[in-house]
Amino acid sequence: MKTILVAVDDTKGSLRTVEFMAKLFPCTRPETVLLLYVEKIMGRSLMDDVLMSDSEIETLKESLKGTEHQEMLDRKAKKILDYFKKALEEQGVTGVKPVIKEGHPAEEILKIAQEECAEMIVLGSRGKRLHNLFMGSVSREVANRADVSVLITR
Repeated sequence: MKTILVAVDDTKGSLRTVEFMAKLFPCTRPETVLLLYVEKIMGRSLMDDVLMSDSEIETLKESLKGTEHQEMLDRKAKKILDYFKKALEEQGVTGVKPVIKEGHPAEEILKIAQEECAEMIVLGSRGKRLHNLFMGSVSREVANRADVSVLITR
């Protein structure tokens, strides 16, 4: 495989995902590992994903540009990606390309996988979304909608 997308967040599940990814290809490593972190710019409300249209999300993204809040989100994202990039490299994984996106995690994972011609998506089974019981999880949405293989780790 040439390109694999590994989606991470700030949970322990992402640590297990990265550890599993490093062991997945012991002999031949992918040329590129897209290490993706999605900044969820909305709150943690059950209704975020239901009530906000794409145009509303884009308007929110625009209004946040250059603000202290956006700078804080960017610092957090960079810190998380640096941590996981180092963890992968310590396991011998090279070609790690950190990517930060904003928006709904499943949408952004699918979009980047398609744009970058990823041949596989690797992500954890659970994040911090407490409303998964009602809405379905990011991993489920990605697995159901992806055009490529999806590996969901526990």
